[in-house]
Amino acid sequence: MRRILVTSALPYANGHIHLGHLVEYVQTDIWTRFHKLMGRDCVYVCADDTHGTPIMLRAQKEGVSPDDLVARMHDEHLADFRAFGIGFDEYYTTNSPENRTLSEEVYLKNRDAGHIHTNTVRQAYCEHDGMFLPDRFIRGICPSCGAEDQYGDSCEVCSATYSPTDLKEARCAVCGSAPVEKESEHYFFKLADFDAFLRDWTASGALQPEMARKLGEWFEAGLRDWDISRDGPYFGFEIPDAPGKYFYVWLDAPIGYMASTQKFCERTGADFDAYWRRADETEVYHFIGKDILYFHTLFWPAMLHGAGFRTPNAVFAHGFLTVDGQKMSKSRGTFINARKYLEFLNPEYLRYYYASKLTARVDDIDLSLEDFVAKVNSDLVGKVVNLASRTAGFIHKRFEGRLSDAYPQDDEGLFARFAAAGEEIAGLYESREYAKAMQAIMRLADEANRFVESRAPWTMAKDPEQAEALHGVCSITLNLFRSLIIYLKPVLPGLAAKVEAFLDAEPLVWADAATPLSNHQIKKFKHLMTRVETDRVDALVAASKEESPSPAPASNSTATQSKTDDKTMAEQEQSKRPEACGQPLADEIDINAFMAVDLRVARIEEVNHVEGADKLIQMTLDVGDLGKRNVFAGIKSAYAPEDLVGRLTVMVANLKPRKMRFGLSEGMVLAAGDGAGIYILTPDNGAAPGMRIK
Repeated sequence: MRRILVTSALPYANGHIHLGHLVEYVQTDIWTRFHKLMGRDCVYVCADDTHGTPIMLRAQKEGVSPDDLVARMHDEHLADFRAFGIGFDEYYTTNSPENRTLSEEVYLKNRDAGHIHTNTVRQAYCEHDGMFLPDRFIRGICPSCGAEDQYGDSCEVCSATYSPTDLKEARCAVCGSAPVEKESEHYFFKLADFDAFLRDWTASGALQPEMARKLGEWFEAGLRDWDISRDGPYFGFEIPDAPGKYFYVWLDAPIGYMASTQKFCERTGADFDAYWRRADETEVYHFIGKDILYFHTLFWPAMLHGAGFRTPNAVFAHGFLTVDGQKMSKSRGTFINARKYLEFLNPEYLRYYYASKLTARVDDIDLSLEDFVAKVNSDLVGKVVNLASRTAGFIHKRFEGRLSDAYPQDDEGLFARFAAAGEEIAGLYESREYAKAMQAIMRLADEANRFVESRAPWTMAKDPEQAEALHGVCSITLNLFRSLIIYLKPVLPGLAAKVEAFLDAEPLVWADAATPLSNHQIKKFKHLMTRVETDRVDALVAASKEESPSPAPASNSTATQSKTDDKTMAEQEQSKRPEACGQPLADEIDINAFMAVDLRVARIEEVNHVEGADKLIQMTLDVGDLGKRNVFAGIKSAYAPEDLVGRLTVMVANLKPRKMRFGLSEGMVLAAGDGAGIYILTPDNGAAPGMRIK
């Protein structure tokens, strides 16, 4: 069995998780869940990155200790990750005894092997604040490409790395004053000692082609020594035998991968050495953003190699997130924190949308909010969940909740094709081509929906002689639905859990897609996923304009902040409702105008889904003496067809027929809505088709 260790880059404990961060954690989580679904020994570890001057200064500002600050942020980060279904096997902290011990081991082994030296450096110092400035507390113009407002260690535009003293027009990010230079003795890691090793490692297939080409540029420019120390005051680990000097956060942060693994091993009894000392026993993979390539593909493998540890099998980089084609922006409401998103939308919507965009390349991905709504509604609700909603009711009403015992009946070879597709889809997951995997799954969903349309179980249900055929069609459809859920489970673990409960089945694994359920008792169907409503997305954007991307002040506890946000959200919803909630009624009409509207009782005889329409269903209505009417209604999100057939409703009978793209609509069904749901109007007992409403 393959043993696999997977990590994501460590989120910094100085800020909240936002949608840009979640690209990486969703990407990694999908990959690890896939491997677990295949039955492999796959462990996913991560941790909060907790050290550095920014943490120290924020703690001082809030009047708490750095330890208390990072402990609070750890709890908040973990809560956000859990809400988005990120299934860490261990989520730890770099501010741990395990990380201190391992950091010292890595440093001392490299020092004793001659890979560490000291040198006197001239360093930026803020006289106003009385401290040496860390890289991220200096802003200026990139010396390489000229981009403005860049950090003191690397450029977010061209990815160049440099010394803070190389920045042009440098300024202190805390007070804005120009720093001066002071001398200090620092410790350096001799990266050039590993030139030959790193050239071989980066050419071994461990990197994506784009990453390998970028590293080639850095090799040609020459590998420079890396400053691994910082002067106190500094929140971090003090360097052994060097009082007042601390490990630079980028030295102990990646070692946090190892510390988290050790914590996992202590808790579970697993063998730490099998992960980090014996390369032939475990595969190790890192998922990172493209902005931290230098640290993960040069410094990190070199430090590991110099200390006698194994190096990762591969490092997978991804691009940045844009929203509606632009960088995330507070002013536009597109800088969205994870916690704010959760107040308005299902987290699995976002997991699926990211999966539909992610590839194995280092490409940026765009969250188009309009496309987000359309894709989730069309794919997840319209194609996948709809399969179960259209057929499960018949199994309960007609066959006591038990699937046919003669599967496969005439399924046109569909189940076999679905099972055979598992190999292709597995290969796409393995190679991180999630967008292609989602496309392959949705092609299967289209096949399943065409099958249902061709057999029309809602028509079969009217003929007692077709009971056996109806049983078979519904059982086939639910088995196809089950296969789709298996293939989507790495992306949608929450939906999969609901389906497992509905099917009354053990947790689904990949191999289950090869064997159908036959003569199996299922539970009563409950709605699994609702549609994305555009007004909810608009409300999220509006709410995000009100909050800053910077961390919340210490006085706002999680509970207090949630209450404040709930009040704001309630006020927004209040403003959208009719007059009783603050909006005026439509223009008044006189009694003659009202009497001109002919309202009739109608019985719903037949209901069908409309191919290519997200909101519409087609209904055949019996209006008594007025005959049959064909009506299209935008209530697909609220009702499955079998829920409507046979019910009485109220329609506008004298509405001028309207030619639509899908056909002629000969009236209008009356319904009410409150923003949370749609409800058709139903007359009282005793009403009959054709009766006029008076």
